[in-house]
Amino acid sequence: MKTTGQACSWHSLVLATALAITSVQALAGAPESEAELKNFVIQDCGSCHGLKLKGGLGPPLRPADIEALPEAAISAIIREGVPGTAMPPWKALLTDQQIAWISEQLKSGALIAPESDSPRSR
Repeated sequence: MKTTGQACSWHSLVLATALAITSVQALAGAPESEAELKNFVIQDCGSCHGLKLKGGLGPPLRPADIEALPEAAISAIIREGVPGTAMPPWKALLTDQQIAWISEQLKSGALIAPESDSPRSR
């Protein structure tokens, strides 16, 4: 027969293992380099905000559109999401440093691909 202490230890071990697996899975998908972060913004953010960040399901994220927002506010939106909207929180996938980098790049316009003259870019 198991004692309460053994059962408690077993449950703690299972919980710790589950948390470790979840953390590793979350980190496995996290972008690490600036190039990966740029791709993350284009792919993940662009799926709602438009690939050129001109808006879509979500609002536009071009410098002129977000000039009134301080970087700290943009970071908070990325980190926590916007309740009641399609904007999810990204704090489980991105570090505070990555979120700050994205916010800075959005404010500067550095993540926006230059417009080309091809018919496909219009």
